[in-house]
Amino acid sequence: MAGRPEKQSAPEVILREVQEADLPVFFAHQQEPEALYMAAFTSKEPANWEAFLAHWSRVLADETNLTRTIVVDGRVAGHIASFFEEGRREVTYWLGSEYWGRGLATQALRAFLHIEQTRPLHARAAKDNVGSLRVLEKCGFTITGEDRGFANARGREVEEYILELRR
Repeated sequence: MAGRPEKQSAPEVILREVQEADLPVFFAHQQEPEALYMAAFTSKEPANWEAFLAHWSRVLADETNLTRTIVVDGRVAGHIASFFEEGRREVTYWLGSEYWGRGLATQALRAFLHIEQTRPLHARAAKDNVGSLRVLEKCGFTITGEDRGFANARGREVEEYILELRR
């Protein structure tokens, strides 16, 4: 019909194994000031390529980690992973800021939860990271506690929520 805007299809979100070629994209995402601020709990030297590679080498070598690249419409958009922290299974994810606000993190986390079946599954987010908290809650996580920790990206202690997925 004339005058009616064409409905855009939702972007295709795919999770796949992390490839070496993905790492420069992940590193570039880690250089975004707003993303660093929102993530809060980052490496001490986010601009250090060698430290970044060493970290990812350890992550990928640890067989208890489950790590995937988030691909949106054929482009590397970020990563998602689960790991053990203090005996609990936790999930983490990072999308480049150009992918924010489009429901892609929610789609990626929902897809990941079909792969990562450990329950309970935990997550943490800075209290002011409203976007990430919303993603986690849409995927069934509930706030179960609070904590404070030093956030390298902010250079100070930050309050965070601890969340849990039971089902």
